[in-house]
Amino acid sequence: MRARSSCLAVLMSLVALVSTASPAPADDSNEPLPVPYTFPLPAVLAGIRLGTDAPGTNDWTCKPSAAHPDPVVLVHGTFGNKSTNWQTFGPLLANEGYCVYALTYGTSPQVPARFREGFGGLGEIESSAAELKDFVARVLESTSAAQVDILGHSQGTLMPNYYAKFLGGAPFIDDYISLASLWHGTNPLGLASLAAQGRRYGFPTPQFAFFPAGTQMLKGSEFIETMRSGGTPAVPGITYTNIVTKFDELVIPYRSGIEPGMTNIVVQDVCRRDLSDHLAIAADPVAAQLVLNALDPANAKSPRCRLVLPVLGRLR
Repeated sequence: MRARSSCLAVLMSLVALVSTASPAPADDSNEPLPVPYTFPLPAVLAGIRLGTDAPGTNDWTCKPSAAHPDPVVLVHGTFGNKSTNWQTFGPLLANEGYCVYALTYGTSPQVPARFREGFGGLGEIESSAAELKDFVARVLESTSAAQVDILGHSQGTLMPNYYAKFLGGAPFIDDYISLASLWHGTNPLGLASLAAQGRRYGFPTPQFAFFPAGTQMLKGSEFIETMRSGGTPAVPGITYTNIVTKFDELVIPYRSGIEPGMTNIVVQDVCRRDLSDHLAIAADPVAAQLVLNALDPANAKSPRCRLVLPVLGRLR
């Protein structure tokens, strides 16, 4: 617990440091937006200014084209927000002609108000799914579209499915693409195994006041079992694509993101030089092409194989 508190303090310090900088000026030109393929410094530090949007996202005047009729809704992971998680995919998809939207969900009242919008994905997943429901309704109203495509990372691969399966969201979702998915839950540091052993002897699973989503994502949790009710998390009518990495250090085992009946892609099966981990996959050029292929299979291209490092991503 002390280590977790220290980590949160460091993250909040980063927010305080970077949020004092002036927001980047809007680019009104027709030039393509820059697309970074590194995660921690250019992406997080550029996007951590509280309340700002990732480049290319949340243009509420955008109208979908005939080529890309579905707006894309980006759903960040734990501790992420609408900007930090999407410094790569926001501009990438906008450059490709998509209307792109992103929200920050699941903020915690336990986090000081000054930093709250900087850290999402902490609250109960059911409540976060209700936030997504409202956001999707706003996107559909703004764009006059019938459906959206979902692109999620980490917790953002799981939470939208609660909206689809239990909150009436299925008719409004076409493609559902997941980066570092965890359909079977995760077992980091053996926590899920420890919780399961404790339940056998009548001990409740530990809960964290500021982070209830954490225990919900553990393998064997009540939430995961609910999500998998009926034998599968898949909702009829939705096209699912999972993109996972063998080097995922938070979704353990990485095969938790592989689900029968869905399209499952391991990035190392596509490119052996791709060493992306749980963080770097959100800025991975190989995964980026796989996402574009899933959104527009008629114009799919083979990803260019290149070296991608854990955490850092593509350095050039």
